[in-house]
Amino acid sequence: MASKSVIERLWEVNPEAEIWWDSSPLIYDNWRKKMIEQASDKEEMTAWLDRLYSENNNPEDNIFRGVTTNPPLSYNAIKDNPDYWSKWIDDRIGKDRCTDSEVVFWDTYKEIVKRGAEAYLPIFEATNYKYGFISGQVDPRIRHDVEKMVSQGIELHSLSPNVMIKVPGTAEGYEVIKQLTARAIPTNNTLAFIIPQFVACMNAVAEGIKEAKAKGVDLSKWRSVITAMSARYGTLGDLQKEAQERNIELSEADVRWAEIAIFKKACRLVDENNEYPGKMLLCSMRMSPTVDGVVRSWHVEKTAGANAVFTCPPPYLEGLFFKGRHLEFSNQIYEPVPQEVMDKLMKIPYFEKGYAEDGYSAEEFNSHPALLATAGQFSKATQQMVDFVAKRVAAFCG
Repeated sequence: MASKSVIERLWEVNPEAEIWWDSSPLIYDNWRKKMIEQASDKEEMTAWLDRLYSENNNPEDNIFRGVTTNPPLSYNAIKDNPDYWSKWIDDRIGKDRCTDSEVVFWDTYKEIVKRGAEAYLPIFEATNYKYGFISGQVDPRIRHDVEKMVSQGIELHSLSPNVMIKVPGTAEGYEVIKQLTARAIPTNNTLAFIIPQFVACMNAVAEGIKEAKAKGVDLSKWRSVITAMSARYGTLGDLQKEAQERNIELSEADVRWAEIAIFKKACRLVDENNEYPGKMLLCSMRMSPTVDGVVRSWHVEKTAGANAVFTCPPPYLEGLFFKGRHLEFSNQIYEPVPQEVMDKLMKIPYFEKGYAEDGYSAEEFNSHPALLATAGQFSKATQQMVDFVAKRVAAFCG
């Protein structure tokens, strides 16, 4: 057997942890080929990637246990094979003479989710519904509309039993999570950054489970994960801005510690909550910081050992495989953040409020700067997909 990849070494610290693919499964083959072409040891890279995921493996032997996607990642599936999807969209337009770009966009998005779900359905079935979920996200442009989000969630889940619905961490989103949970529809709380959001999600799930059990709903194919969008919290919000206003200097390492501190506390809260049977999910990891001239990835190094999900997009995996071969892991999830760093961070309201379980009201989630920035990016990518479809509609009508 070839040497173990950095991902395998991370996973071995706690085999109950899960490594997920943070992109559409539809792009995996082309990404795999690119990685092998770039590798100096092609045989080793091939072995690493085939152990991550291959349809030729026994389903339960794949290291990837699930999939997360979002609008930008779904749009990447179209860009990965534009000729194919252009024809698919043209056929969809012609089938029903449908020229409503929003309708055709939604059908295209559902097809991308459905095909991804089919790729991971063997894992879902082989593990008795424990693994093999793929997250499909409700339209980020409707993140304040409970009725529409619930409707989209039901529709997306109907595509395949292993479709988990990504629901935003808005005040309205937590009502959606409760309602979907009551229907035994698995959920992934996205656009979530801070402890109060994670607590709100745990409470919503607990309420939904209680309602489901009261009605005799079968929860055997249900799961919940709560996403901590780590680097987005530190870089898209007001952490540095508020630090500078208080003449507090934050290094790259300090920002990473802020993100890690929140995730460490979140994992502890999940472990202590007997009414929440799900897991935290860490995304938005970075190859950072650089310490003594050596690049680290503290997001995974300092949280290794967590009974959590680590979802890895292609660029991050490229960083780990090509720049992070030296990384070693030990169980550090409950190792404390350095006290001098915490003392500094707690002087910054953006962090202090986000670290406190009651630091924000549900209504305040909707105006959190990291949520607004990320929702804006996701909405833009969604609109790009709509625009791609609109061009095909225009060509059809022209």
